[in-house]
Amino acid sequence: MEALHETLQREKKIVVIGVGKSESIGKKLVATLNSTGATAVALSCQNALHGDLGLLSNGDVIIALSYSGETTEMMTLLPHVKKRASKVIAITGNPSSTLAKHSDIVLDTSVDEEACPLRLAPTSSSTNMLALGDALAMVLLEKRGFRAEDFAELHPGGSLGKYLLTRVTEIMRHDDDLAKVTPETPVQDAILTMLKCRAGAAVVVNSQGGLAGIFTHGDFVRGYQNDHQIGDTPVKNHMTSTPITIHENDLAVEVVKILRESRIDDLIVVNDRGEPVGLVDVQDLSRFGVS
Repeated sequence: MEALHETLQREKKIVVIGVGKSESIGKKLVATLNSTGATAVALSCQNALHGDLGLLSNGDVIIALSYSGETTEMMTLLPHVKKRASKVIAITGNPSSTLAKHSDIVLDTSVDEEACPLRLAPTSSSTNMLALGDALAMVLLEKRGFRAEDFAELHPGGSLGKYLLTRVTEIMRHDDDLAKVTPETPVQDAILTMLKCRAGAAVVVNSQGGLAGIFTHGDFVRGYQNDHQIGDTPVKNHMTSTPITIHENDLAVEVVKILRESRIDDLIVVNDRGEPVGLVDVQDLSRFGVS
């Protein structure tokens, strides 16, 4: 992992080579790396021997995929890439192979047997190699501090782009659609306000307009179980005074993450001053195609 990270820090690239099924898996690895901001290219072993070797620059790192580690095209190319590459990382099912012996780092993807009934076609081995490639890409993503915002910048088109680039301000409830009450508001009035806004929660604000808490339908149900006269009591007796919030300029995908991890249905949106300016209900996510 350090080899890949250091290569990118030096503004060099990751070059992936393979033959046959391994080449196809390598292309998928390249696509995943590029989609997460790690510059990578696929180099065909056969084409590299006929001119495409110029794609490899001094200081690039090589990821060589070969289950046997003895593929003829790979062995022919290996001495040439070692002259330029800073390191060669082998992903192979044979740690004793020629490829492994001439690599700086060896990642073992060996399997006991293939899933193929004939025990011949690459199945279990190719799946193992594919999974390891994805794992490498994800660990590298974390090492580089790659964020959802960075991912969004690289996926501006189509439904995925819409999903990733949507901001909280675009999906939140605000103005007349935002249920607001004060700490002293009777619960029955708070419920009416929520019904009017068709919301499952009300933002509780103090006299200065600052955030004082959140009162949800769940709070009402729990309170009613203990006190059937809850309607006449103030909201402050039942609200959550330190609710989870999100900034108005954050990406909507962060809302999804917070709601899932915190197991809540409503999220208050605040501005730079920490003032409540909106609310996102879990039901709003599907309406905007963010879920």
